[in-house]
Amino acid sequence: MHAFEHHGGEPYMTPIDSKAYKAAAKAMEITFGKLPIPVRGGGSIPICALFEKELGIKIVFMGFGLDSDNLHSPNEKFNLDNFYKGIETIPYFHKCFAEMS
Repeated sequence: MHAFEHHGGEPYMTPIDSKAYKAAAKAMEITFGKLPIPVRGGGSIPICALFEKELGIKIVFMGFGLDSDNLHSPNEKFNLDNFYKGIETIPYFHKCFAEMS
């Protein structure tokens, strides 16, 4: 047996000194009442590094789930309060991002 690549996506990490991250953090602070703690979470979204390279933009990942949501497991769940808070956060993100320009 020989190894082969499943895909060629490059890793991506949101820089916490970027305008997008700072706007997202402020929006979450407004909505949730606390500043978020940046974490290095794994995932496979191979298009993100390509977007940055081709479009010259920074990507920001905003997660609204909890570790206890058991993502992708048979007993996966998502708290409705976090769902609605996530919806509430997005317009604040756009507002905060625009104010930083």
